[in-house]
Parts: sequence; C-alpha cells; structure tokens
Amino acid sequence: MHDDFSNKVTESIIRLLDYCKKNDWAGYDPFDGLNSKIFALIPFHKNKLPRLFFIQFMKRFPVNLRHVLLVPKEQNPKGLALFASALIRLSEVGLLDNSDIIHSVLKKLIESRTQNSKFYCWGYNFDWQNRRFFLPKFSPNIICTTFAANALLDFYEKSKKPEHLDMAVSAGHFLLSGLNTTRDDSGICFSYTPFDYGQVHNTNLLGAAFLARLYSITGEKSFLDFALQAVKFSVSRQSADGSWPYGEHKSQRWVDNFHTGYNLVALKKFSKYTGNQDFLDIIKKGYQFYKDNFFINNCIPKYYHNRVYPIDIHSISQSIITPIEMMAIDKDAIQLSKSVCIWAIKNMQSKTGYFFYQKKRYYKNRIPYMRWSQAWMLYALSILAQALYSEGFISSR
Repeated sequence: MHDDFSNKVTESIIRLLDYCKKNDWAGYDPFDGLNSKIFALIPFHKNKLPRLFFIQFMKRFPVNLRHVLLVPKEQNPKGLALFASALIRLSEVGLLDNSDIIHSVLKKLIESRTQNSKFYCWGYNFDWQNRRFFLPKFSPNIICTTFAANALLDFYEKSKKPEHLDMAVSAGHFLLSGLNTTRDDSGICFSYTPFDYGQVHNTNLLGAAFLARLYSITGEKSFLDFALQAVKFSVSRQSADGSWPYGEHKSQRWVDNFHTGYNLVALKKFSKYTGNQDFLDIIKKGYQFYKDNFFINNCIPKYYHNRVYPIDIHSISQSIITPIEMMAIDKDAIQLSKSVCIWAIKNMQSKTGYFFYQKKRYYKNRIPYMRWSQAWMLYALSILAQALYSEGFISSR
C-alpha cells in the first residue's frame, strides 16, 4: 500500500515537473486580468469599479479568454519562490536529477525583485485592484516577500552561500521598516503592502514565522521581538471555536481553508524556530477546527468552513501541507494528507501533468494557472515526498 501510494506521488510529481519546465515556469494567474492589452484600451480602465469587475470576470469565467484579450503568460515571483523551494526539496529526496534547474529558478526569482526599493522585496507581476486599494505590478507585499526570502533561506541552508542569507535578511528589514504596522495592547500587525494598514492574519503570521526563522539563523533579536508581537496580535483574535477570520475589517470576516492552514503552519514554525511553546494550545484548538470543518469524507477539501464549493486547488495543496506540519500533535495527520493527495491526483490532475484550478458543483474550471495551481501543488507534493522519504517509502535515486 505504501509503495503503491509513493509510486503515485512520484509519478504525479514527474508529470507536473515536466509540464512546468516545458512552460519555463510561466503561465496565467487568476488575478492577472489587468495585464490585458485589450482592457488597457477601454475607457475608464483606470477606474476602481471597472478594474474590480474585469479582474473578477477573468477569475470566475470558466473559459480561458486570456489569449484573446492579449494577457501574456509570465513568471510570477511568488510562483518562482514556490518552485525554487519545491525543487530544493525534490533534490534532497532524489526526485530531481539536474541541480542546475534550482540555480536557474533562483536566478529568475532574484531578478524579479522590486527594483525601486532599497530592500530585497517582491510583488506580483500584475496590477491588482481590490475593494480597498490599487496596487501597481511588482509593488512589494509581505506575501511575495516572505515566500521569496524563505526560498533563499532554503537554498542558504543547503549551500551556505552568504549572499542568499544577506538577501533574506534584507527582506526581513523590509518587513520591519518598509511595511506599516498596527499596534495595540495585544501586539502588532504587519500591513499587506507599504500602501495600506490592513490587518490580515495569515500575512501577519507568515511574516512572524519568517522573522522567527531569520532569528534562528542570525540571532538578531529585533527579528524575534517583532515576530513575537505579531503572533500575540493574531492569536488574540482567534475565535472561541478555534477559527480565524481572514482579516479584521468588516468585509474580511470569512473563514476559509488555505488561509487557516497558513495560520496554523506559521504558528507551528514560529514555535519550532524560537522554542516558544506558549501557543501550543492555540495551535491544537485551531487544528481541531480545521479538521472538523474543512473536509468531506476526510479527503475532499472545502473552500469555506460552511460550504463546499468551489473545491479549489490552493485549498487542496494547503490541505496536503498543513497536516504534515501538525504531525507532532496528531499521529494520524499524514493519513489526511495522503487521502487529499490521492483524491487530487485522481480528480484534478490532467493527462499532461498540470492541475486544474477548481471543481464547481456541475463542472471543472480546467485553466492551468501557474502560480495558483502548479507552483502550489509542486510545493505541496515536495513536502509530502520529504515526509515519505523520512518514513522510508521513497528511496533516493
């Protein structure tokens, strides 16, 4: 049984990796609508409401119109970061023969940094409009930056080349000095970008986990101090049932799968990097809510805690990652990851290797988004492969 499962995972990784390499890690994104050269010709294309409508239309429409509307396939910095981290893991378990690919993707990642900042930081490769503000392409944000810097740390821990640590440290100082912070008696919350004051828990906790990792390597106390204060802010907002809302604004009160997974994994990593076990009960409570509310038949991840559809590939990938990270507190956790993985390979992977975007009630959206779908699934499968390797079910080739 274990050998059969491991073979399925290995074969899935090889097919997905082949697809990504053939496309040079580039593709479309659910939110890249404003990259359309056709939309740029429309009157009022710089207004908030037309931007919001067009982004949501492109995201939700099940037929991919991007080639018609002249949206180019591009490499996304967060996608490159996920690919780089995944490739490093796959090389460690013998599923990547050519290490030159890691150097190539890391080079692309470093070159994609935001150019007009004194810090190493990263942003998305598309203009982005949400309900609250507009963000020009490559404007730095905490999500892209933490994933990119963590990929650099992954490589630094493998190669010990100081330049990669230096870049990651610079990214840490971007969080401390380049973002806005909300402060109250409970702690601090990092903003999503330098241009807003939003209070979003997954971004805050991901930032805290990254700073804790930097502290564990450098011993720089300011990283630890900020990380601890950020954790205190977000754990104080955990609901009585163990859940977290996406954010603190009245329009951000939903509870979803993958952002909850982000929170739990970030808290677990903060504890690992700092040795601080004060938040273990918070993690256990949140993980129990996660297991009880986000899965059908212990294998199909729901998007929201209170409804099933859409079954989204990002929720699937995070539902492979989160239980693995919780194995220290749940001896059966990896079984959940395995069940999700098998369902995803059977129901969401195409014959050519890429993974579909979403499954609706009556149809599948088969658009092969590169960052949202392929990068996340390769990253999730690489983490699962590491877990199987440590159990002896994948042998180094």
